[in-house]
Amino acid sequence: MSLRRSARLGTTSAIKLPAQTAPTVSRVQKNTVAKPQKTAKKAAQANPSAASKSSYWSPEPPTVTNATGEDQPVATNPANRHLTPPPLDRPVDPHRTNATLLTPHGSSVLAYPAHTEDASPSKTGLPRPAATTGTLLDQAISHLISTDPRLKDVIEKHSCPLFSPVGLAEQVDPFNSLTSSIIGQQVSGAAAKSIRNKFLALFDLVSTADGAAVPRSRFPLPEEVARCDIATLRTAGLSQRKAEYIQGLAEKFASGELSAQMLARASDEELVEKLTAVRGLGKWSVEMFACFALKRVDVFSTGDLGVQRGCAVFAGRDVSKLKGKGGGKFKYMSEKDMLEMAAKFAPYRSVFMWYMWRIENVDVAVLGG
Repeated sequence: MSLRRSARLGTTSAIKLPAQTAPTVSRVQKNTVAKPQKTAKKAAQANPSAASKSSYWSPEPPTVTNATGEDQPVATNPANRHLTPPPLDRPVDPHRTNATLLTPHGSSVLAYPAHTEDASPSKTGLPRPAATTGTLLDQAISHLISTDPRLKDVIEKHSCPLFSPVGLAEQVDPFNSLTSSIIGQQVSGAAAKSIRNKFLALFDLVSTADGAAVPRSRFPLPEEVARCDIATLRTAGLSQRKAEYIQGLAEKFASGELSAQMLARASDEELVEKLTAVRGLGKWSVEMFACFALKRVDVFSTGDLGVQRGCAVFAGRDVSKLKGKGGGKFKYMSEKDMLEMAAKFAPYRSVFMWYMWRIENVDVAVLGG
């Protein structure tokens, strides 16, 4: 499995798309689109832990240290119970990070803290937020359907949890997520889990002031990983190259070149530039991280085979005939054609991409948990 691996394709047949019709504004009455706030509240009550559920980009619920010195998951910590049900009024924007990012030392970072809707961009250094956690998905879906009504059927059949209020309430530790992404490159899920557990075991003891060692469960700090030599990292089952990648990533976080603050506030272009400069993180990995972890709403990955295939079906092409032809990176649809197709769905191309996966029954669980 290559670094630019695609989501896996399911075995069911593709969704049949109706003929193109003139664009009209349509209002979907299913799957949290028409009334997202009420549905979001019901979903949160039915599954109050959903916001902190483990995923590909947030491998385990984050922990904090309680008053007795014990690590406690954020979701169960009394100080964090306000996170469920998810907030519906937090300001968000398609071109900034909409997830809550955790720093290695336990604090949290938001691009737009609460009550900054009316703050002047000259004061915040960011564009004025375009939506809230309760309205973002509704705005995106309305834009997609008004732009191309053929999407209505697939949207009605598949709700998009990624950018729902519950999805936007997920807390992500970027260093943890990116390290786990590198560990998982080119290996099976079971192998990645085994290597990750061995990697964590390298940092499983911490010395107290009296010299005694006590176990801990938190993810290692970037500076701890940066100080760990390559030979030791390789004992976890990492290749020489992956060990170098992870150590290099840790050094960037330890030095402050990468940080939760930067990842939260950077523009889409700045984010790609900063992360693709890290050895071991290619464009596809950065795009998936931006979409699934950071909850950025205007990401579109032309290099993902599942997205290519979905776009080809959406364009009316017979993918069974295309599969055996050509080859190379763009075997189902050219990059130029994909970019032209997606452009009209900006600034909600992440949501459009999610539905391109759904059209061809792509298993996004391997990407988003």
